[in-house]
Amino acid sequence: MSTNQNGNTETTASQNAGITIIGAGIIGLCSAYYLNKKGCKVTVIECGNITDGCSFGNMGYMSPSHFIPLASPGIIAEGIRYMLNSSSPFYIKPRLDTDLVKWAFRFWKSSNAATVKKNAPHLNAILQLSRHLINDIRRDVNADFDMQEIGCLMMCKGQKALEHEFHMADDAERFGLKVERMYAQEVQDLEPDVELNIAGAVLFKDDCHFDPGKLMKLLHIHLAKAGVQFRLNTTVTGFERNGKYINAVLTDKGKFDCDQLIIAAGSWLPVLSKMLGVHLLLQPGKGYSYTYPFVEKNIRYPAILVDGRCAITPWGNRLRIGGTMEISGLNNKVLVKRMQGIYESAKTFYPGLQIEMPPADNIWNGLRPVTPDGLPYIGKVTAYENLVFAGGHAMLGISQGAGTGKLVSEIIEGKKTSIDTSAFAPGRFS
Repeated sequence: MSTNQNGNTETTASQNAGITIIGAGIIGLCSAYYLNKKGCKVTVIECGNITDGCSFGNMGYMSPSHFIPLASPGIIAEGIRYMLNSSSPFYIKPRLDTDLVKWAFRFWKSSNAATVKKNAPHLNAILQLSRHLINDIRRDVNADFDMQEIGCLMMCKGQKALEHEFHMADDAERFGLKVERMYAQEVQDLEPDVELNIAGAVLFKDDCHFDPGKLMKLLHIHLAKAGVQFRLNTTVTGFERNGKYINAVLTDKGKFDCDQLIIAAGSWLPVLSKMLGVHLLLQPGKGYSYTYPFVEKNIRYPAILVDGRCAITPWGNRLRIGGTMEISGLNNKVLVKRMQGIYESAKTFYPGLQIEMPPADNIWNGLRPVTPDGLPYIGKVTAYENLVFAGGHAMLGISQGAGTGKLVSEIIEGKKTSIDTSAFAPGRFS
């Protein structure tokens, strides 16, 4: 076995029978990690080079605090209100697309208090599982990806937003999370180097943050050394099937046999599932970020700017700002005004933060896979015996990655899963 100049582990198709994973984002890598630990032979197929996916440039939050699904009361009205604002944080681009219409209808149906009450415990369960497992991964990989376990601030500029977050803190405590309700001066005391202009915040102490790009690179290196075979820059073109079994994955680099197949392709999940006659409701939600390489007087705590609808993450002197949810299809077009909205929100909350508007040619964007109800797809479908879907984690891929990888390995083994996965069934909208 050797590695070529594209980062691919050289092997022949006939050697690839075993478990094949399509997608090398955080979900695919964590699935490979847990299957490899169990002694399984794993091949990962990825159309890019690992560094160009949504798992790489996000805010790096491991957030048990995010137990409320994206599809929640008020989100539709908020989206309609923002539709005509080119710098708005939430936007659905109108277009003639049957899949979008079906997804939007289900999203609307899910955006109510009863559905949130039903789904929040399931989201909480996988978030808590992942939060526990990330420390095991850190010890096993024995590498530094700038992880800090200091919590995350839900920061509010307006009093109404702060009162709502205090109420959310009550719900968090019922799930066993540790929180601290703070007013402006208490938050300012946490950030002595940068002037704030806020009403207060809730500190979710169970949250942690790290550099997601470093984690991805280190996991890739660790898995390659452990024997996982990677086929990077390789595009899936179809599948070879025999009844209810998928025998091989067809690509532009040849055919790869498989005994078990995991599709963890993020926003491309429905594209691949359609090749197999399986229709999954999922839309790509574009997010933007920019990383400042050096900020002399930086903030110390990561924060969600609640009524600013964006986020900010420090790693030493580095700083990342990011956010937005743009439902506009599978594309990487950068709308600079959306980053301008993120930047202006950051400056409003942190008037003492000395940063400039990001240059247009260095703005990162990635596509988050969004299901209609805010829960991921994890599990099998009735059409195939040896196929597992793992995706649709929206903005919580990093937060749910470790838990999803663990669940996928248990499903492949036919074992009882660590948590109930019935709410994540890929066929729930069929």
